[in-house]
Amino acid sequence: KTKKKERSMKKFSIRKNVFIPLCAIYLFVIILGVVTPDGFAAVENVISGFAAEWFGWAYQLVTIALVIISVWALFSKKAGSIRIGGENAKPTMSKWSWFVICLCSSIATGIVFWGIAEPITHYVNGIPGLCEGGTRLSALYAISTCYMHWGLPLYAYYCAIGIVIGVCVYNVGLPYNVSSSLYPLLGNRANGKIGDVVDLLCVFGIAGGVSACLGVAAMQLGSGIGILADFKPTAVHWAIITAVIVVVFIAGSYSGIGRGMRWLSDKNTKIYFLLLIYVLFVSQTKEVLAMSTESLGFFAQNWIVQDTYLGVMAEGNATSMWPTWWTINYWSFAIAYTPLMGMFFAKIAQGRTLKEFSLYTFVLPGAFGMIWFGIFGSAAIYMETNGAGIYDTMSALGVEATVFAFFENLPLSKVLDIAFLFTAFLSVVTLCDSMTTTIASITLKGEGLADEEPPGWSKIFWGIVMALLAFVNIFVAGITGNTSGINATKLLAITCAFPLLFVIIAMVISCFKLLSNYHEKYEPKEK
Repeated sequence: KTKKKERSMKKFSIRKNVFIPLCAIYLFVIILGVVTPDGFAAVENVISGFAAEWFGWAYQLVTIALVIISVWALFSKKAGSIRIGGENAKPTMSKWSWFVICLCSSIATGIVFWGIAEPITHYVNGIPGLCEGGTRLSALYAISTCYMHWGLPLYAYYCAIGIVIGVCVYNVGLPYNVSSSLYPLLGNRANGKIGDVVDLLCVFGIAGGVSACLGVAAMQLGSGIGILADFKPTAVHWAIITAVIVVVFIAGSYSGIGRGMRWLSDKNTKIYFLLLIYVLFVSQTKEVLAMSTESLGFFAQNWIVQDTYLGVMAEGNATSMWPTWWTINYWSFAIAYTPLMGMFFAKIAQGRTLKEFSLYTFVLPGAFGMIWFGIFGSAAIYMETNGAGIYDTMSALGVEATVFAFFENLPLSKVLDIAFLFTAFLSVVTLCDSMTTTIASITLKGEGLADEEPPGWSKIFWGIVMALLAFVNIFVAGITGNTSGINATKLLAITCAFPLLFVIIAMVISCFKLLSNYHEKYEPKEK
């Protein structure tokens, strides 16, 4: 084992054109947040506002294009038959392990944090220009919107970009970088200076996204522990929780995909299913099943309308900010994660066809997200209509306390609180684990990087960087008082992901070119 580590150290070297500028950028951002919190918050607000106001339409249309690519790979006999790694490539893990890693490494704190808070918010407040709050229509819109934000459209990001990266790296034989995905569009220029800039933007985006995710996890875990132990969490508690998360995910990342992540994902997925079954059968089962099903039909009928909704003239002559704080925020998170998540998904999918890839990274995780929100969201809405006061608790104690208010209305609420905290902890650890491994890979160079684990020191370094950025962001929100901790994480994600929007657009065009001409232009270059 020691000899293998020594060989890895010799084989891989720092990719200076990406590593050094990134270090400089993050050092500047962290210092700015500590020295001038108001300046940090002002920069976030300006960039996120500009992104949403001028390019909101681009976020929405890109999502539709990614869904088209994912469906194409699933149903096209020609494109779907392409095998990642070539015709002779063999899978590296079982289908169950593949599924649970794909699911858990992409969920993070998402469904466990927003599973109650988002549908309750949409139901009570309504959506400007679409529905009034507290009505049957707002209930349908609430669940349908969650189906969009956490179901198939979300996973289309990871699937479509994973396809273009996987085929370009493992079939065409290009370097293990995100920029290799632009080869069908740019040719050899994709691996030159342009490629360095693309990879730099991708790591900047994902570090911002993961840092935002760490911030959300720290707040939710702090809220849950505070409820159980009867204290109000502060920034100090958030810092301690963040540090614990970082230590655990670095340890998991250090042990490798085959050991740490597979074990974490397996246990986490089983807990998810147990929670789903329990909530379904101890809540209003009949009503939950009916609302989930009717909302599915509503989603199928209205998805394009909801996905292209930008709040135009929703508040008199003014444009509503609702899409900025919800849909565009979610697509920003997705864009931040997508390039490196695509790299990671492609790495563990060698030996699988694109049809299988679409099934396991688009259909199954997307369906799971929809089932989760269908059950949890519907149960929460029915509780709210019966006077549970979940929304009032959320308003008083913060979004992070919402799920615990929901559990108070179910049997064995304290046991559920503990199980949920454990699940939330494992969820964020698994995502950070996968992303740390991928960030480490993209900032290094050397042969065999596409197939081997990066050295441990690089994983530890990037884990610490993301933790520092997460804490600075929450710290700034607390110092300035201009925004809540949760909104601060949203601003961070939108800010870091905005430059990546244009990279994703280029990758979408490249993917269409690749799948359209693969057998004619690229298949002979397979390994």
